[in-house]
Amino acid sequence: MSNYPQLDSSARIGWIGAGRMGSEMALRLLAKGWKLEIYNRTRSKVEPLVEAGGIAADSVAALAGCDAVVVSVSSSDDFEAVTTGQGGLLTQEVAPKVIIDSSTVSMDASARVRAAADARGTSLLAVPVSGNPKVARAGKLTMAVSGPEDAYRFVAPLLDQIGAGATYVGDGELARLVKLCHNLFLGVVTQSMAEITLLAEKGGVPRSTFLSYLNKSVMGSMFTGYKAPAFVNLDFHATFTSKLLRKDFDLGLAEARKLEVPMPVAALVHQIVQELVGEGFGDDDFATLLVMAAKGASMDLAPEGTEVSDGLE
Repeated sequence: MSNYPQLDSSARIGWIGAGRMGSEMALRLLAKGWKLEIYNRTRSKVEPLVEAGGIAADSVAALAGCDAVVVSVSSSDDFEAVTTGQGGLLTQEVAPKVIIDSSTVSMDASARVRAAADARGTSLLAVPVSGNPKVARAGKLTMAVSGPEDAYRFVAPLLDQIGAGATYVGDGELARLVKLCHNLFLGVVTQSMAEITLLAEKGGVPRSTFLSYLNKSVMGSMFTGYKAPAFVNLDFHATFTSKLLRKDFDLGLAEARKLEVPMPVAALVHQIVQELVGEGFGDDDFATLLVMAAKGASMDLAPEGTEVSDGLE
């Protein structure tokens, strides 16, 4: 890989997956002049990307000759299907130089695909992204990258155009672990944020007032600012669903058991997220943790109708 120059916008780039996250990332690259050949099982989802300058691909196999292929799918099974399954990238006469997987998949599935890629002379980079479609649109996605370092250097110009920048964390599947750690923390912080916000509200402080104070303090963050509008106005349209958070807790706590790292707080939040899904909030945003916490406090929540910035402007 070190014999190749760094990618530039003249390279042939394949893209698999035009869901909410994948399409936002692809649109950023198209807007910056990159040429993308895009495949998605549901062809209609590719059309907005074609209108933005992308080229529709008829199959996964049609992308096998690309310099690099970005994969953005929703599950480990889907990732294996588009790489090592029938008609997959790694089953053709030619194979991509680099496969960039931006999905959140299990480390076991990633390791299997990595072995198949190595056998074909292809480098697999695990590049799970942290953020959601709105964060992607604002150009504030962050990425952990693991795999061969020379492959990372090769595709770094592409990755740096997608969001706020990539961090190379090491070889193998380490980026998967970093992303799982990130999302475990995401759930724990949101649960804690819900509890303290409700404590303040039940004592007489409006949610908007308390969160305005919090976000100006040392405890505020880009994330607490971003979630404030949902908490204040009870807008739970999905940016990241409770089911997807549960999946990441399943995977993250499995790694904790494997590595013998006790995580009592995360384990408790895991069960709260499971309850959230069981109560019918599985397809809603995980900010509905606020609703579950309110039930425990015997509180009836109502939208405040207050305009609150999410900090992404």
